[in-house]
Amino acid sequence: MRNLFEKKLKELFALADVNINGNRPWDIRVLNDKFYRRTLVQGSLGLGEAYTDGWWDADNIDQFICKVVTADLYEKVKGLPLLLFNIKAQLMNLQKKSKAYKIGRKHYDIGNDLFTLMLDKRMNYSCGYWKGAKNLDQAQTAKLDLICKKIGLEPGMSVLDIGCGWGGFAKYAAEKYNANVVGITISKEQAELAAEMCKDLPVAIKLQDYRRLEEKFDRIVSVGMIEHVGYKNYGMYMKIVHDCLREDGLFLLQTIGVNQSLVFGDAWMDKYIFPDAMLPSPVYIAGAVEGLFVMEDWHNFGADYDHTLMAWYDNFEKNWDRIKKNKKYDEKFYQVWKYYLLSCAGACRSRYLQLWQIVFSKKGLPGGYESVR
Repeated sequence: MRNLFEKKLKELFALADVNINGNRPWDIRVLNDKFYRRTLVQGSLGLGEAYTDGWWDADNIDQFICKVVTADLYEKVKGLPLLLFNIKAQLMNLQKKSKAYKIGRKHYDIGNDLFTLMLDKRMNYSCGYWKGAKNLDQAQTAKLDLICKKIGLEPGMSVLDIGCGWGGFAKYAAEKYNANVVGITISKEQAELAAEMCKDLPVAIKLQDYRRLEEKFDRIVSVGMIEHVGYKNYGMYMKIVHDCLREDGLFLLQTIGVNQSLVFGDAWMDKYIFPDAMLPSPVYIAGAVEGLFVMEDWHNFGADYDHTLMAWYDNFEKNWDRIKKNKKYDEKFYQVWKYYLLSCAGACRSRYLQLWQIVFSKKGLPGGYESVR
């Protein structure tokens, strides 16, 4: 039976130009023969867990994943866990209000010490804008400035940052554009550090779910947050944003996206990194804003996420000796996060994952919107 699983997986990997026990950087080395059955039965979950359990390795995991995704192997081997996850996502609202703070506890609260050593100096945990940038700090600063320019930010304007993270955008908008910013997050660790980073600035950081928003703002931004909202809540999310935005205001949405409308995320990523997360498609976004907003601009710079993730991985690898001094970051954590960062980079490189910045107005800007790049 093992030989049958091995034969089938070798045939599938050959479609992606991947050899088992080959000598190219993207070829994999099988270290446990149970790998074949586990991967074919469990799909992406089995592949990821087999790696973190030490059952296989590759010199360049990002290149391997890029080839696998480009060849649509995940579609050919979905696995039982993904099928069950699909059913669960359709029957239940995995991102309902009672679960709002789950992602904060499971991911964003794992430790500011880790993220401080992995991210840029402004603590941005989303895709940078690499046009003309030479390093991660420059790319993230360019992204922040791009957002401010796209929403026409002016001194004195009130801005809501939904999913403010560690306050990178709020601090930049207040310092460079003299804006008054309210940032909300569902992460206790993020809220505490963001408040510290933004002290003495016209910035208020709140530990709050987006469903409790009621104030009015001149501008609203949401960067890397709608990935946690869920397809059953997109309409409500956009209605809340609409109600909080002044009539002549602008709303900028930045999100990772996929071209196919799915109701679930990756099974391995859901279990180990981002529980209950899912990525929107153009259809989901368009349906959610119908009757609420005019789409003024849609900018895709998804290839930049590959560069961003590899920069995060380089920082993670370079600083691992410092990170692991905190005993909660053990060798299993190292393997999980290495696979997370490199597999996401590979998926972005394949162009399966996109990165969109979308600008909305309520009724269309008189004379039209001038795109900023």
